[in-house]
Amino acid sequence: MRILVLGSTGYLGAHVAERLRALKGTQVLRAGRSPDADHGVDLASVRPEELAKTLASAAPDAVVNCAGTTGGDAVTLAELNTRGPAVLCAALREAAPGARLVHLGSAAEYGPGEPGNPVTESAATRPAGPYGATKLAGTAMVTASALDAVVLRVGNPVGPGAPPTGLPGRTTALLRGAGRGPDAVLRFGDLSAHRDFVDVRDVVRAVEFAVTAPEPLPPVLNIGSGRAVPVRELVHGLAEKARFRGRIEENAGGGRSIRSGEVSWQCSAIGAAEEALGWRPLHTLDEALTALWEGDGSP
Repeated sequence: MRILVLGSTGYLGAHVAERLRALKGTQVLRAGRSPDADHGVDLASVRPEELAKTLASAAPDAVVNCAGTTGGDAVTLAELNTRGPAVLCAALREAAPGARLVHLGSAAEYGPGEPGNPVTESAATRPAGPYGATKLAGTAMVTASALDAVVLRVGNPVGPGAPPTGLPGRTTALLRGAGRGPDAVLRFGDLSAHRDFVDVRDVVRAVEFAVTAPEPLPPVLNIGSGRAVPVRELVHGLAEKARFRGRIEENAGGGRSIRSGEVSWQCSAIGAAEEALGWRPLHTLDEALTALWEGDGSP
């Protein structure tokens, strides 16, 4: 089985490529902007006809699209998160219409949740900012493509190699640079929001199951832990792993990210993924934080 992974040098993409390489009888081809990729592809700018030639050359049985961006202005977000999936679907229809497409979406597409009620795939989508809006538009490109495709709406991934653009990676970097004494101080914005944190190892298992599932899949599946926890729990959990003895201050100029907007509670129902893929998360948040701090399992 030949699998093309787009965005293979990014956080999720690197983990996905590593996991799929371990499958017996599988050849993984990496595509992206990195010079060491097997196929140079920039979904933000590539023309559909150019990408179609790349796909024809790669001849994949499945394509996993991990390419995307969480930061930048609205134009930057739209180029990769919305235009990219549209171009990919157009190229697939021309060059590899029989290949399965597994596209990584985001729980941010749902927008604010109602505390105590995890959102199902049929819930209304009300993204609170440009990130969620552009990811939702990318999902629409995939689900309307008439391809053998599934969108995995991923919660907040946690694990080795987490980038500093997200809270888990930023907190880890701050803790590694902080002093260990009681006078050390880490400053954050509001940490009261609740999020559905999912171990990156569970995310890549879901991708594997989606790639190899023999039957057509539902258009959208939630991939999360099914549990909303305060963001504060993640920060203090990492501080415990680091044996940090200083102070953690909130509302100290840390601000909110463009991805979070004003979303105070977010959690995904994951029953559909269990039914369609036989998938359930295997790792707890504590295990994910241990792996993040120790770097265990990094591709």
